Amino acid sequence: MTQDRNELDLIKKYQDKGYTSNFKCENGSIIELKTKKEYLPKQIIIEREHRFEGMSNPSDMSILYVIKTDDGAKGMVTANYGVNSDTDTNEFFKSIPKENDHSNKNI
Repeated sequence: MTQDRNELDLIKKYQDKGYTSNFKCENGSIIELKTKKEYLPKQIIIEREHRFEGMSNPSDMSILYVIKTDDGAKGMVTANYGVNSDTDTNEFFKSIPKENDHSNKNI
């Protein structure tokens, strides 16, 4: 897990590397927004994880997950954490098997 200053620049960097799918968490699964395909936690690999604090309010915290699915879709998911956490998203990412968390490796 790394911490970077500018979330938008980092998102652009990953998009340029092909991480272009958008996902949302719902009812214990993650859904690719364009294809509407649903994935379970065991079908997701976390490639990287970045944490951010709000510039004007440090309690505004978010996580950028850079992920890949077992069928090759690559994209990103953002989630709030701390006081304003997104419970569905946080629970989903906690359910991903440890062996699928590659966030400490370089991509």
